[in-house]
Formats: sequence, structure tokens, C-alpha cells
Amino acid sequence: MDESGREVANGECRFCIPVVRNLIEYGVIIGWWLLGWWMIRWWGAANPWWAAVVITACWLKTVFFGGENLRQLYEAARSNLAHHHFMLLMGINMSQMILSFALDFHLLHLLDPNSFSGVAPGVSTFEAVFDYFYLSTLNFSFFGYSDILPQTIPAKVANLTEIVLAFVTVIFLLSDFVSLKESLRGTRR
Repeated sequence: MDESGREVANGECRFCIPVVRNLIEYGVIIGWWLLGWWMIRWWGAANPWWAAVVITACWLKTVFFGGENLRQLYEAARSNLAHHHFMLLMGINMSQMILSFALDFHLLHLLDPNSFSGVAPGVSTFEAVFDYFYLSTLNFSFFGYSDILPQTIPAKVANLTEIVLAFVTVIFLLSDFVSLKESLRGTRR
């Protein structure tokens, strides 16, 4: 297997789901949340720059996820990955994005408990993270309804960023897999 997740056997390249890389990415997502949580608890939530830090990290992760999805889409199409394997790969990527935004929403909640309406005051960390995971899942599924709503500018920016990333991922990337696969197959002939 080479560095891009392709397995080379008998001179033929085929794309494999990079399990270790995905586990590391989950670790980085959770590590960022724990670091942010610790920094907010240690230095206090009163600093107005914390929200800017969370939003900047949110945007950087969005750029990473967008690029990662494009790269994996191209590699999967080029190596003629079966559709069900591609859907598994995208499911892993989407679960990372959903978790990442849920934890960003939680950090914004720690900074200002009024960032989102619909989350009961004084809930435990687990309940708050679950509520934000619920919101993030609804955003990513285009359900269009949630009883949790962003109330502050940073919360609205993070929420909108996730919706745009979800739109690009689902509409452009997932729907283009089959056509990209066919066009690459046509260029190889």
C-alpha cells in the first residue's frame, strides 16, 4: 500500500479505505475539542477571541474535509472502487465532519451558553455533546428542521459552514462519483 491509500498488487492499483489514517483523523478531531475545552476552562470563556479561534478552526477543518473528499473521490473513481465501498468511505468521512462540527458547536456553547436555543440550561457535557451531534446530523442530512437553533453570530457562522460543506459533499461529490468513474473509464480506452 502506498501513502495515498492505494494497494499495489500484480502491477494493478486499487484504492483501499485508509483505516489508520481515519482513526488518526478521529483522534485529531477529539484532541482539538479536548484542547479547546481545556483552554476555555483554564483561561475562561470571557475572552472574545475564543469564538474567532473556534470559527477559524472550523473553516480550516472544512477546507481539509473538502480537499480530502475530492482526493478520495478521484482516487476511488480512478481505481474503479465499487459503489458500496465508496459509500462506506464517504460515510466515514461524513461521520468525521458531523462529529467535528458537533464538537465545535459544543465549544461555542461553552463560550456562551446562549449560542444555541433548544439546549436545556445546565445539561451535562454528554447531553450537550449529544444535542450538538443531533443538530450536526440534521444539518448534514438536509432534514431542514431542528429544535436547536443558532442564536449568536459565531454559532450561525459555524452552522452555515457545516450546511455549505454538507451541500458540496452530498450534491457535488457523491452525485459525481458514477459520472467521474465513467469519464475516467472512457479516457482509459
